Amino acid sequence: MESTLMPQPAGHGYELRFQSLFDEGRAYAFPCDAAGRVDMDALSERARQNYLYARTVVGREFSVPAVQPALH
Repeated sequence: MESTLMPQPAGHGYELRFQSLFDEGRAYAFPCDAAGRVDMDALSERARQNYLYARTVVGREFSVPAVQPALH
């Protein structure tokens, strides 16, 4: 699975990125603010499920998430 980038709502300049521990090409990225807070109400149902999954498996499948400038 390749990186999954969620659409960036206007005004969001950051993403919270969960990088796979085992596959360098696999990651989840979600729009967030500079502090790493994700507006779950703004995510699609699928994105919300992916976000909750990634948070659940930190340390087992994904690294601790990092806040970084959004890729546009």
